[in-house]
Amino acid sequence: MNIVVNEDLKAYIDPLTPEEYEALERSILAEGCRDALVLWGDVLVDGHNRYGICQKHGLPFQTVQNTRFKSIDDVHLWMIDQHLGRRSISDFLRGVLALRKKDIVDQQRTRAVAQPASPPDAAHDPSDPPFDVDPPADGAPMPPPAPLNSREAIARAARLSSSQVGMIEKIQKQAAPELVAAVKSGVISINTAAAVATLPAEEQVSAANAGKDELKQAAKRVRESKKKPREESAEADAHDAPDTVQALQQRVAELTAENETLRRQVAELQAQLGH
Repeated sequence: MNIVVNEDLKAYIDPLTPEEYEALERSILAEGCRDALVLWGDVLVDGHNRYGICQKHGLPFQTVQNTRFKSIDDVHLWMIDQHLGRRSISDFLRGVLALRKKDIVDQQRTRAVAQPASPPDAAHDPSDPPFDVDPPADGAPMPPPAPLNSREAIARAARLSSSQVGMIEKIQKQAAPELVAAVKSGVISINTAAAVATLPAEEQVSAANAGKDELKQAAKRVRESKKKPREESAEADAHDAPDTVQALQQRVAELTAENETLRRQVAELQAQLGH
C-alpha cells in the first residue's frame, strides 16, 4: 500500500509531546494499532504518529478512506473537529483550533459569494489540495460548517469562555514565540500569557527565558500597572467630591434667593393692582 505523508498536514495540528509520544508507543506495542489510519486517496490525514510507530516496529495497521473530502478545506475542518472532540488537548490549543476553523469558514463564505462572478475556468481554487491526490470514489459531501461569526460562537465550538477566546486571540497577535511556547507547554496559564503578551517583545522573551516564576511576576506587574490608573482616578473623584457638593449647595442658595426675590416682586404687583 502506497501511503503519502504530506508534511503540511502532519504539522497542521501541534505534535505530541515526547511524553505523549512515548505513551502512545507503549500502548501500540502492548495492544497493537487499534484505530484505523484515515486516508484521502493515498494521502494520510489522521494517524501520523501511529503510522510512524507501526513502520518503526513493523506492526500491522488498518486504513479507511474518507470519501467525503472534496477539498483541502474539508480535510482541515475534519482534522480540527476531530481534535476539538478530544478531551486531552489543552484549552489553549482548543482555542487556537476554533479560531483556525473560523478563518477557514470565513474564507469559504467569501469564495462562495465571489464565485458566481468568476468565469468557469478561472484561476486555481485556493481550497484545492497543494499536492497530488488520487481521490477515492465519491461519497456524500461534507456538510457546510456553521458560521463562527461571533466570539461567543467560537467559544462554544472550543468549549471555552468568551474571555478565554479573547485572551487566546491576544496571545496569537502579540505574543513572542517564546511566550507562545510557554503557554502551549502548560508552563503558564492563558491568563498569565495574555498579560505578559502586552509587554514589549524583548521583555516577553526575557521573562520566558527566565522561566515560570519570572513570567508570573511579569504578569503581576502588568496587572498592578493597570490597577494604579483606576485607583488614582477613583481617588481624584473622591478628592473632587467635596468641591462638587459645595458648588451644588452654593447654586441651591442662589436659586433660593432668586425665588424669594420673585415672590416679593409678585406680592408688590398684586398689592398695586389691588389699589
